[in-house]
Amino acid sequence: MFSIVILVVAGLLAGIVNAIAGGGTLLSFPALVWLGVPPIMANATATMTALPGYIGSAWAYRRDISAEGSLRLGSIILIAALGGLAGAGLLLITPGGAFVGIVPWLLLAATLLFATGPRLIAMVRARGWKIGPVLSAVAIFLVAGYGGYFNGGLGIMLLAVFGLIGFQDLHGMNGLKNMLSAVLSLVSVATYTAAGLIAWESAAILALSTTLGGYIGARQARRIRHTEYLRILIVGIGAALTVGFFVI
Repeated sequence: MFSIVILVVAGLLAGIVNAIAGGGTLLSFPALVWLGVPPIMANATATMTALPGYIGSAWAYRRDISAEGSLRLGSIILIAALGGLAGAGLLLITPGGAFVGIVPWLLLAATLLFATGPRLIAMVRARGWKIGPVLSAVAIFLVAGYGGYFNGGLGIMLLAVFGLIGFQDLHGMNGLKNMLSAVLSLVSVATYTAAGLIAWESAAILALSTTLGGYIGARQARRIRHTEYLRILIVGIGAALTVGFFVI
């Protein structure tokens, strides 16, 4: 019962955070590891359970999603799917021991990106940086590859890339962030499932609660004016988890 409560709470919070700001896997992944799921399987399961939440959030933003910049929407989606497949494939060939050593650094990178994300996006916009279609495609592919390998911090990385390739509408960016997260996660999860990396008992509970959290978060996102407090909390949690994984 205690494990179920942990999974439900972690899923709700992860879904809400993913919809509003990104970074929910920083909550669901450690919860799975804490409950005894091996790190690579926990990473795959956290990605799988985030998928329904991404879909629910993207549906809530469906009227805002459109292409900006030099790439069409279909091209962006295809590139994200290919990147997610590449990242998932890389995870499959990563030895378990090596991944355990990499995890603290991935958590550190994700936490730093989550903390500095708004400033990064503001800097991109202030300097008017925009790139052409080839570099736009490369940037999306690399971020999607990261998401296929390790989902933590994916949302804020996607938002930063959108700002770099010419997106302006915040609601559209948030909606597309959720859509691409769903697309690349779907491809990744198919790969993980074929490799037997999903902890299904934990995944079922976490997926349901993350879906509910994602829908709630997306519905409430436009009403939230001071997300900095939520961001500070998530950064604090991410920092604590990073330290914990380095110690372990």
